[in-house]
Amino acid sequence: MTDASTAAPNTNARNARRPRQDLAEQLQQLKTGASDGAPASSDAQVPTEQQPRQQQEQRPPRDRKPRPQGQGQQPRQQQGRKPQAQAQQQQPQRAPRKVNPVLERLFELYPQLFGARFVPLKLGVYEELIARHPEDFKAEDLKIAMGQHARSTRYLEAVAAGVARHDLDGNALDPVAPEHVHHAILELHRRRMHRNPGEDLRPQLVARIAKAIEASGLDREAYAVLVRSRDANNNAVVDEALAELAQQAAKREALLRAFEASGRSEQEFADMYGMKPGEVSRTLERARAERQAPVAAAAEPAAPVAEAPAEPAAD
Repeated sequence: MTDASTAAPNTNARNARRPRQDLAEQLQQLKTGASDGAPASSDAQVPTEQQPRQQQEQRPPRDRKPRPQGQGQQPRQQQGRKPQAQAQQQQPQRAPRKVNPVLERLFELYPQLFGARFVPLKLGVYEELIARHPEDFKAEDLKIAMGQHARSTRYLEAVAAGVARHDLDGNALDPVAPEHVHHAILELHRRRMHRNPGEDLRPQLVARIAKAIEASGLDREAYAVLVRSRDANNNAVVDEALAELAQQAAKREALLRAFEASGRSEQEFADMYGMKPGEVSRTLERARAERQAPVAAAAEPAAPVAEAPAEPAAD
């Protein structure tokens, strides 16, 4: 008779040994999988996307050395100034103009005439300088220096402005002749055109000549006869200035007629047209003078005509 404990199968003992065998097999599988390069478990596996990031974190930071300012990329301000500086270096630098020693001596003797402010000099001042300072100036050197002074832009500006001529003592004498003022204006215009090519300076020239005509004291026809030359362009500018003056005179005459027809005072007339009373008074006064000018010219006695000598009687 067998023992019941030995006869009956012990299921609990078998079940306890089987998990140990399964665990050994699992360990064996894990060992074989790790040796073949397969991941051991899902927790131990590292995503491929995180590997480069981890490698970057593990790399030590590089020491960046600061570049010298003269090497590599330059500051933006220096980059912008570099072409301008190169352009300035490429342009030849003008040597300072040497002042004529004769002009320096004239400045020492007459600072009021050859100093900071230029004034037109009287005709014949060259001969007077030679007479006053025979030991200071040679005739030929003084002639060259006076030519440079008279052709300078500052001197031409004084002539074009109608400043009176002065003697060596600084006394104002006769006014500059209208034709000299006219030619100075044309020369200044030519120089401005040379400095500003492409700019329309003709309106300024016409306006300046129109003012010169009014300041000359001549009527428009006499001025035109005095300054006309062989240059068709200059003559056309004179014609434009004369036309502008004629238009302005016609406006003044129309204003005078409107004032006479209104029957109002100058103050009331100015208020009615929205003008300043002083401007109205000056315009009306000038219009009256222009209206009386032809009458006064016609009333002047004509110059006597010399009688022709009597022919000798025939024998």
